[in-house]
Amino acid sequence: MVTDNQQVDEDQQAITECQMGKKESYRLLVDKYKSRAYYAALMYTGNSEDALDISQEAFFRAYKSIKSFDKGKNFYTWLYRIIRNLCINHYHRIKKRSVVFSDVEERKGSELIIPAVSRPDEIFEEHEMREVLWQALNNLPQKDREILILKEYQELSYKEISDALEIPVGSVMSRLFYARQKLAKSLEEYR
Repeated sequence: MVTDNQQVDEDQQAITECQMGKKESYRLLVDKYKSRAYYAALMYTGNSEDALDISQEAFFRAYKSIKSFDKGKNFYTWLYRIIRNLCINHYHRIKKRSVVFSDVEERKGSELIIPAVSRPDEIFEEHEMREVLWQALNNLPQKDREILILKEYQELSYKEISDALEIPVGSVMSRLFYARQKLAKSLEEYR
């Protein structure tokens, strides 16, 4: 079992090697975070191709700036900020466009909600519940949807979310509390 400290140490070692000019060490970081980066971009864009382009661009920009990276920080939260900024720029370029999470569900499927059922009627019910959840998430304001997905699906800690969104930990906790309340209220409509 790999602990969080071991993962941080691996990241720090790869970053140090990259900062010393060993390009091949960056592959470890790309391989480790490419899926999370893609889904983070997909959360904003709602489009697979755009998410892939943005996540690749984020890795490229992170690599170009790796020499100035503060090794005391978490690599993924730094990468997430790059992804977020690229997505915001993308959003402004294409003007307002609705983010639809059905694309996330189709690609990630059981990773989002793992059904522990085997009967066809239970599988159908799990699928329906997943659809309702994504529809409710999609109806939330972007700010609320973002913080819920970072915590519940990206499984970031409060500190990591704080770093990624560049807001205090207390604000993360408050925004998460209110976002969960809004989601619960939205889900009541489906009962």
